[in-house]
Amino acid sequence: MNQAQSPEIALSDRVQEALAVTLRGCDELIPQADWVRKLQTSEAKGVPLRIKLGLDPTAPDIHIGHTVVLNKMRQLQDLGHQVIFLIGDFTSLIGDPSGRNSTRPPLTPEQIKANAETYYRQASLVLDPAKTEIRYNSEWSLPLGSMGMIQLAAKYTVARMMERNDFHDRFKAGTPISVHEFLYPLMQGYDSVALKSDLELGGTDQKFNLLMGRHLQAEYGQEPQCILTMPLLEGLDGVDKMSKSKNNYIGIAEPANTMFAKVLSISDELMWRWYTLLSFKSIAEIEALKAEVAGGRNPKDAKVMLAKEITARFHSSAAADAAEQDFINRSKGGVPDEIEEQTIALDGAEMGIGALLKTAGLAASSGEGNRLIDGGGVRVDSAVVSDKGLKLGAGTYVLQVGKRKFKRVTLA
Repeated sequence: MNQAQSPEIALSDRVQEALAVTLRGCDELIPQADWVRKLQTSEAKGVPLRIKLGLDPTAPDIHIGHTVVLNKMRQLQDLGHQVIFLIGDFTSLIGDPSGRNSTRPPLTPEQIKANAETYYRQASLVLDPAKTEIRYNSEWSLPLGSMGMIQLAAKYTVARMMERNDFHDRFKAGTPISVHEFLYPLMQGYDSVALKSDLELGGTDQKFNLLMGRHLQAEYGQEPQCILTMPLLEGLDGVDKMSKSKNNYIGIAEPANTMFAKVLSISDELMWRWYTLLSFKSIAEIEALKAEVAGGRNPKDAKVMLAKEITARFHSSAAADAAEQDFINRSKGGVPDEIEEQTIALDGAEMGIGALLKTAGLAASSGEGNRLIDGGGVRVDSAVVSDKGLKLGAGTYVLQVGKRKFKRVTLA
């Protein structure tokens, strides 16, 4: 983290607070001295700074790993600055080459529109919608036209573009690089020019693109923005970054009970990193809680607090309380208040338990169902099933696999 700061600068309490909020959990602030100067100017003139976050709607929904930068935006928003949630509907047509080792097809306009609507709805669960400026980069990118695009491309060299790691590695490996991919960082940088951004946020994988914004603002005679990179959040396993493909994620649209239980499943060590990057508690509050745990308090207490905070943010306080009680019930072998129901038609007088588990979606196959029974992980109406030959006739049953999978099944 860049902590360089001139010792001669006398900072007001407000600026010191804003700097501390900015630096909390960040990877880099570039350049910090410029950001301090912008904060001082903002305070002196009473004019909020313009803080930009651009997201390409490449998927229909987001997980809490994506909210690390959104949380930072909200923290700065709460200090009175103007945050701009930029939806990259134009840049999505190009496709972000960051981290790629091959050319990928861009999204269709229809996919982008549908995803953008979902993105904003979900981002509004973190940001204050009433104080958020929503923009689409097609506003200025489309009018730029072919002449404007050529003029923009003239402001950066191919040699500088090839310094980018993914381009360099792909070129060295003989992997194709399409010319249109060079346009992506240019267009993202031009967004900062169009919005007159003072600070742009992004993940560590976006550093090249964010620096492009600084370069182009200077080329267009503007004061260059500062950039703030945030680390990529580790997933539930505490090893790899949160990703749907690795199934170590928590989707912000997931049910409250699922979200609460997933947060409780993380390690004690990972919990503190999540507190820093995801919680809205102050650093002082987190340090006090950490000291209590070090002094003998059960770390599960702290984890429950984090789980309730995250669940309440994306649902409600009442839903978080209910999720906690549901988790307690499950831990005691009880049945949650709300479980999925399914009616299954009997092909005969009875159905074997293995086939029932498969049909109910609680096991991938009858064989897997039998293996779960061997492991003592299957219950019917709270009673452990030990007989793989069990058959059930017409009626309603509560099936349970492990601690978290429940289904109320009616055989008819």
